[in-house]
Amino acid sequence: MPSRFLVLHDYGMGGLSWWIWADSAEQIVLTLAEVEVITNPDALAQAQEWGLDELDLSEVDRDPALRRMRAEREQQRGLPGFGVLAGRERVYLRRFHDGSTYLLEIGQDGRQLRQVELKPDGTLLSSTMEGWPFNPPIDLHDPQYAPMEIGEREFEDSWSRAVPDPSYED
Repeated sequence: MPSRFLVLHDYGMGGLSWWIWADSAEQIVLTLAEVEVITNPDALAQAQEWGLDELDLSEVDRDPALRRMRAEREQQRGLPGFGVLAGRERVYLRRFHDGSTYLLEIGQDGRQLRQVELKPDGTLLSSTMEGWPFNPPIDLHDPQYAPMEIGEREFEDSWSRAVPDPSYED
């Protein structure tokens, strides 16, 4: 019997939300890329007042954003590494951006918990999610992240040698 779920696409500075009828939350995240199913009772109560669109999972093509997310998930499903990081308590990744290397600790919900930035000069800077203004989740089903995985030991070793990032201090 289908149930109604609150589904969020959080893009950092905002998000898109819908009520989606499906057999399970897992069915939703396996059908749509870059979404999360919200279970927090306070958030669910708040969303009752928002006048959100309500769709059956089989009808998501009626919404352009959901259509794109469904097509993206279909494309991902056939790639190596699809879903291998999903469902884990913690995931550790190495990413590169603007000349720096970032080691990330990701929680089961796809949000970053801690980060170590390795600057080009060798400096290691640590920060936690409490200092970040935005922390949208990454889609742990997305196969692009599988090759970025590192071990917990590598992350923890770097974390222990890093100094707090001064740009996140009060």
